[in-house]
Amino acid sequence: MDLAAKRALLDTTLRELGSVMVAYSGGTDSAFLAWVAYQALGDNMLAVIADSPSLPRAELEAALAFTTLHHIPSQIIHTAEIENPDYQRNDSRRCFHCKDELFTVMESEQVVRGFRYLAYGMNLDDGGEFRPGQQAASQHRALAPLVTAQLTKAEIRQLAREANLELWDKPASACLSSRIEYGRPVTRENLSQVELAEEALHILGFRQVRVRHHGELARVEIGRNELPHALSVEMLDSITAALRPLGFLYVTLDTQGYRSGSMNDVLPATAITPAVP
Repeated sequence: MDLAAKRALLDTTLRELGSVMVAYSGGTDSAFLAWVAYQALGDNMLAVIADSPSLPRAELEAALAFTTLHHIPSQIIHTAEIENPDYQRNDSRRCFHCKDELFTVMESEQVVRGFRYLAYGMNLDDGGEFRPGQQAASQHRALAPLVTAQLTKAEIRQLAREANLELWDKPASACLSSRIEYGRPVTRENLSQVELAEEALHILGFRQVRVRHHGELARVEIGRNELPHALSVEMLDSITAALRPLGFLYVTLDTQGYRSGSMNDVLPATAITPAVP
């Protein structure tokens, strides 16, 4: 299918649902899905934002600003995955427990509000990655309309740009827990450390960043196109000065730059289960 046909299929798929609650994180994929669902269904859709300590305050504000600007019905729900020992343990199944909590809370709202379906922003490219959260989505029968329409990440960005959606080129932003090395317990304290550290890097002028939490060591990933900006003695000193007061004894710059899912590099093959379509 060409891109126009894929977009038409997405519209048809959403209209045929009748009503749907969209798990909305504020990223490009879920925002585009929420926007198209609103065009197709009007008030018979609801964008649901899960608020927890793993969501940066800036991301919550941006997500709400988008739905307000485009008049998309939205609701904040509060999830408690951080109280779950299985989530706190932070093994390779952490994302499963997070999404299981999300869709469990969404199902409760679904019953109260009478929506027929749940959906989330998985795209065609996501199926080839290690994402335990997809298994949780499948178990809760959450739909993936972007996959049904055979849309890739790049195509979603293109369609969002054509629709003049301001976040068409927004950098990916996974939850803060994804920055904590596997095996290190997820706590409110280390989530706050990561959030404040990444805010500090944004203030220094970097757009695509991750601060990977390795206890006393902060491993900083910066988008490869932005690395030259970091590679001066003055900027390296500024990065260190910004992060050390947050509780990091050592600050290191990852010379490979930002890459999605870099924490998974240390996982043994037996820990990585196939993604569920």
